[in-house]
Order: sequence, then C-alpha cells, then structure tokens
Amino acid sequence: MQISKVIAAAALGATAFYVPASAQDADFQLPAQCISATAMDHGAMQGDQMGGMMGMMGMDLETMPEHVQENMRRMMISMPAMHEGMMMEDADVAFACGMIAHHQGAIDMAQVLLAHGDDPQMRALAEEIIAAQVGEIEQMTTWLAENAS
Repeated sequence: MQISKVIAAAALGATAFYVPASAQDADFQLPAQCISATAMDHGAMQGDQMGGMMGMMGMDLETMPEHVQENMRRMMISMPAMHEGMMMEDADVAFACGMIAHHQGAIDMAQVLLAHGDDPQMRALAEEIIAAQVGEIEQMTTWLAENAS
C-alpha cells in the first residue's frame, strides 16, 4: 500500500473516531482557550486504540517502517486536536486553535524526519519548518491569551 494511501486512511480514521486531544506526547497541549466546554477530558490516544483502528482499516502498523509508525502515532493526536480547535464558535479563535494543532503536526513530522531521514536538504528543510512553526504557534498562543476568553 502506498504511503499516501496509508496516511489518507489514517486521517479519515482519526476524524471518524474523533476524541479531542489535550496533549501531544508530553510537550503539546492546546491552549485553554481552544478547549470547548463540552470537550471530553482525556490524554493522548493509546497505542492499542490506534492499533485497533489501523486493524479496522486493514493496516498492520507493526509491520510498517518505524518512521511511519511514529508519524501515525503523532497524527492520531494532532488531527483530533485540530478538529477540536476548529470547532470554536469565534472564527478567529477557531482559526488560531486549529492552526496551532496543524502546525504541531508539521513540527511532529519534521521531528520524525530528523530522527530517521538522511538527506541533508530534507533535514535542513525540517529544521526550517520547526523554527517557523514554533514561532507561529507562539504568536497564535499569545494572541489567544490576549484576545480570547
């Protein structure tokens, strides 16, 4: 199965089994302004849940390369968080919240590349992406703290 099909299927699965994320590993947490009052309290999706979902989609995650497994694990957190963020009533807040999670997904993918990739050009691009996305997350988090209740 092509990697793009695997990622697309996982993205579909992530939205089908939507559970708002409050944490991306130990480092990522949506700002408080991005969590709706109706959001369920939970941690990151556990590996057994992700494995079960992959199994339902006909994928055996354990047989995939390590970088694919890591990207999938991280995506199972950032995609529901992005969905949660975009559901905010105020359009500006929804944009900032959804983009924070979206940017975290880009950071996650870049970190996986740095851990597993070899090409100097791709590694340099990953480092640039991390720097840019971290700065933009900081900008949106500051805006939320100053403008959203």
